[in-house]
Amino acid sequence: MAEVKYIVRIANTDLPGEKQTMFALTGIKGVGMGIANAACALAGVTKQTKLGLLSEADVAKLNEFFANPTVPSWMKNRRKDYETGEDSHLMSANLTYQIDNDIKRLKMIKSNRGMRHQWGLTVRGQRTSSNHRRSKAKNAAAAKKRGKK
Repeated sequence: MAEVKYIVRIANTDLPGEKQTMFALTGIKGVGMGIANAACALAGVTKQTKLGLLSEADVAKLNEFFANPTVPSWMKNRRKDYETGEDSHLMSANLTYQIDNDIKRLKMIKSNRGMRHQWGLTVRGQRTSSNHRRSKAKNAAAAKKRGKK
């Protein structure tokens, strides 16, 4: 019986080796159940196998898939990019960087979404009369700490 590797590095992320492959892959930021399932199918890896029991060749196949994900455009997390107009799938630090840039652009053009981000309010139409009080109190406490009223 092969020895289990307790930490496996895929797509520059350390993943737990004692989890099943499909569930362990969701530990990569930007990879959900759908992309993890597609990665296992396209790389030829069984989903139920523990990630730590995979061979180096299988791990290399998964790394190759995540370097350039070949999934349909409806599965990708960045469709019709603002600058290029192309569909892409971003992961980990690239995803965080792109989201931050998108929010900065919305604030810069002073769109409604950008202004609500700036004010610390809900952005996607949620109610604020009953469910948004805790963050308002947190903002008020931070303002009081800074010396503003």
